[in-house]
Amino acid sequence: MTSIDDKRRDEKQSSVRDRALVPVLIAVCTIVAVVSSVGAPLIPTVAETYGVSFTGAQWSLTIAMLTGAVTVPILGRLGDGPRRRPVLIVALAVVALGCVFAALPGNFAMLVIGRGLQGIGLGLMPLAMAIARDHLSARRARSCVAALSVTAVAGIGLGYPLTGVIAHYWGFHACFVVAAVASLGVLLAAVLVVPSSGHLQHHPLDVSGACLLAAGLTSFLLAISLGGQWGWSSIPLIGCLVASAVLLGLWARHELRCEHPIVQLRLLRNRSVLTADVTGLLAGIGMFVMSSTVIRYVQTPADTGYGLGRSAMIAGLVLVPFSLASVAANRLLPIVSRWLPRNLIMPIGALAFVAALMLFLVGRSELWIVFVVMGIAGLGVGFTFAAMPAFIVSAVPAHETGSALGVNTVTRTVGGAIGSALSATVLAAYTLPGAVFPTDDGYSAIIVVGAGLWVGTAVLALVLPYARRRSSTRTATYDVTDRSEEVLKSASR
Repeated sequence: MTSIDDKRRDEKQSSVRDRALVPVLIAVCTIVAVVSSVGAPLIPTVAETYGVSFTGAQWSLTIAMLTGAVTVPILGRLGDGPRRRPVLIVALAVVALGCVFAALPGNFAMLVIGRGLQGIGLGLMPLAMAIARDHLSARRARSCVAALSVTAVAGIGLGYPLTGVIAHYWGFHACFVVAAVASLGVLLAAVLVVPSSGHLQHHPLDVSGACLLAAGLTSFLLAISLGGQWGWSSIPLIGCLVASAVLLGLWARHELRCEHPIVQLRLLRNRSVLTADVTGLLAGIGMFVMSSTVIRYVQTPADTGYGLGRSAMIAGLVLVPFSLASVAANRLLPIVSRWLPRNLIMPIGALAFVAALMLFLVGRSELWIVFVVMGIAGLGVGFTFAAMPAFIVSAVPAHETGSALGVNTVTRTVGGAIGSALSATVLAAYTLPGAVFPTDDGYSAIIVVGAGLWVGTAVLALVLPYARRRSSTRTATYDVTDRSEEVLKSASR
């Protein structure tokens, strides 16, 4: 009798954990997105507090993107094996530690170190998606993966206003205190709820590939981030670009020959995966170009002749419609998919973002227009990012989900780092000698650049999936949605 009661108790506890798994995974991705975006509204405050330039203060945002881009593929590969649960827990602990470092009143270097540790958490999204696919039914896994993809965007929109409000009343170090407490809470929930992945096959970590990729990406992102300070024809810049090209070339050669590579580059031969990764890169650049630009513009003093002169709190609240609209887009996606082919979702989302940028270009003199702009942008990026996982899930075997989604997260994270650095670089180029703020033409220039990136995203998202179909002699084709459900059902079995 006792054994029967124990069995029933274990089944009940297991059922509770299963129901709590999706909320916990969403909480993990949300807190990571919120923490990674904390630095954006604080750039003017950080520059004033530590006596650094706007370009230097931008590193409080860029460093998180950089470390995320380097560590995401490593976490993704580790997450494809039995170490998935401990990797997730350790990464959450590192994020919490980074929040503690950033919360300590000290020097600018301590803040940058803390932000770098926080960026490691960006690799948790592919792990969360892999957990969802491995432990949920096909239907729940499909909706959960799409929700997690959009959560990254919604979390940014949530992090900005929270940061602005907290910084306004208690100072910007308090933002990281709150982030540390929230990270520890999510860490505890993950320890209690996330199931073990001990049934998965163990593969050795490709240490050489990880080192080559980290070195190559770091060199490239340093060149993009510091090019404006070094000079675009300077020896350090050229050296970083050459080193990046050589290192990434060696890395690609190594990965194609490695039995268990850190990134399965052969997956890029599949047009669905290639589409998601290329559009993810461009969309990541375009999203961070706009968000960082809008934040700076809203806080620019009115005596410059064009700025809105609002506080960090108001600048953060501008991102609220962005967050709400991105969540709404995820909810609307199943309905929209009934009326439109799946392959049109990402192009339409990208064009919606272009429309938002054009509205900001001609009507940014009023705060209410900026709110409308961010709402339209949220819909656009919500549709774009929610549709990406379906392309990947449809094309890769179950045991490569973490790695493939990790590559997509890498491209989006690298895009975010490039977008953040690109925004700062363009605005710095339009800042007159001795001036603190750029001219209004600088904002027009970066908006045009962002619009071009999103137009490119729309074109590639529309063309790439059909490139192989036109050149192939095969007549059998599969709809992305149908194939996605087929693979998910197979994985759930």
